[in-house]
Amino acid sequence: MTSIDLNADLGEGFGHWRLTDDEQLLTVVTSANVACGFHAGDPATMRRVCELAAARGVRIGAQVSYRDLAGFGRRAMDVPPAELAAEVAYQIGALEVFARAAGSRVSYVKPHGALYNRVVHDEEQAAAVVEGVLLADDSLPVLGLPGSRLLELAGKAGLPTVTEAFADRAYTEEGTLVPRGRDGAVLTDPEAVVARSVDLARLGTVTAHSGARIAVRARSLCLHGDTPGAVELAHRVRQRLETSGVRVEAFV
Repeated sequence: MTSIDLNADLGEGFGHWRLTDDEQLLTVVTSANVACGFHAGDPATMRRVCELAAARGVRIGAQVSYRDLAGFGRRAMDVPPAELAAEVAYQIGALEVFARAAGSRVSYVKPHGALYNRVVHDEEQAAAVVEGVLLADDSLPVLGLPGSRLLELAGKAGLPTVTEAFADRAYTEEGTLVPRGRDGAVLTDPEAVVARSVDLARLGTVTAHSGARIAVRARSLCLHGDTPGAVELAHRVRQRLETSGVRVEAFV
């Protein structure tokens, strides 16, 4: 039977402000990408999400990013490699404290936002992220875009790699994500997102922004938690996957 992991970005709040419905999304997803304080999140939020995830058997992932609270980690930044490696390790270590206190552990690492997109092509920044993961734990899987420099370098360094797809993001013919600033970069039709999820899981294909059909082989499917109706959409995606014969389970 075909299987797929469902991941979502969680803990994306700060202080009294909350962006994602963590409690409800954790009833659907199998992996939680928890913000580690650099683009969102704070110690209390990290602790709360780790406790919720551990109680539900959801795997905890460190969603590392550039130090950019004001821009939600989506602004391009030039960070020296040694500094970026240290900051990646720092974020993983901070989340690990709360994961272990909840009776779980950090099970993987996924970059966020501008860093995620940067390490698709930028070898220097990708190498810095890999170095940071190795500093924290040289057994941690790295979650990223198929064909990215990040996954290539992580694999060469001996880290397990996991490919990821996005049901609600537009793709270029090269298999990269259409930048968020462009029209149509984010899919808003729930039925289109649900249908695309099944195609990605069962066929490993997606229709690019140009209309061309391209291959996107992924072990994990990302459901964004900061979109309107995110919880209802996540339930619909999981239900359709399961009724289509796809087993939903964590990759670790």
